Amino acid sequence: MSRSVLLAGGLVSLLVLGTTVAEAQTISLPLPPDAKTVIDKPTATASAAELAAVAHELRKRYPGPHDDHVIVVDIRQQRLYLLHDGRLQASYPVSTSQWGIGNREGSNRTPVGVFRIAQKFGQGAAPGSIFKSRRDTGQIARIITNPENRSERDLVTSRVMWLTGLQPGFNEGGDVDTHSRYIYIHGTPEEGRIGMPSSHGCVRMKNDEVIALFNRVPVGTLVYIAPGDRPLTDIPNRL
Repeated sequence: MSRSVLLAGGLVSLLVLGTTVAEAQTISLPLPPDAKTVIDKPTATASAAELAAVAHELRKRYPGPHDDHVIVVDIRQQRLYLLHDGRLQASYPVSTSQWGIGNREGSNRTPVGVFRIAQKFGQGAAPGSIFKSRRDTGQIARIITNPENRSERDLVTSRVMWLTGLQPGFNEGGDVDTHSRYIYIHGTPEEGRIGMPSSHGCVRMKNDEVIALFNRVPVGTLVYIAPGDRPLTDIPNRL
């Protein structure tokens, strides 16, 4: 992404015609032929005990003023879990990168490891609002519910939670800096593809669900994106 035009994983935001409602043009697109992902088939959701163990370990390793909240994103399951004081509060389907996992700048892959929510944007914005450079444009995206159809552009909608890495040399600093890669948890018009890898690096959510999550977590919340090729409690520091 550039700093002047918002990119959710590397593509330019939709140039919208009109003044009030933006309709994303839809086309049928297969996954790129070189797409790689750890996902093979759906697996059982994580147990409450496993998630509690992960939250406990994260809070011990990365103490902070808001470590009572922990978000766990499981790449293999394409699912986000919200915990408070080690107890599961909510679970949502998500969409991570169609190119799999990777922490390097320019990869268009979803980074893994431990992060915090550095900033939040969109309080009070209408569901489906299109954001450009993290600012509400006042335009509303048309939601695409057919998974065979794709938005022509990679729009960011409803809410934005900007992540920063906590593991120097792995997802923080240099060419692996998550914040500089503009990696967000955000809404998307491609709701029909939630639950399958479809993004350009960010963690996408349905619009009503990203609003619900946004309202429940403060800036500083720990976020763990698990690669899915190992137990959740095996927190990676290299790929």
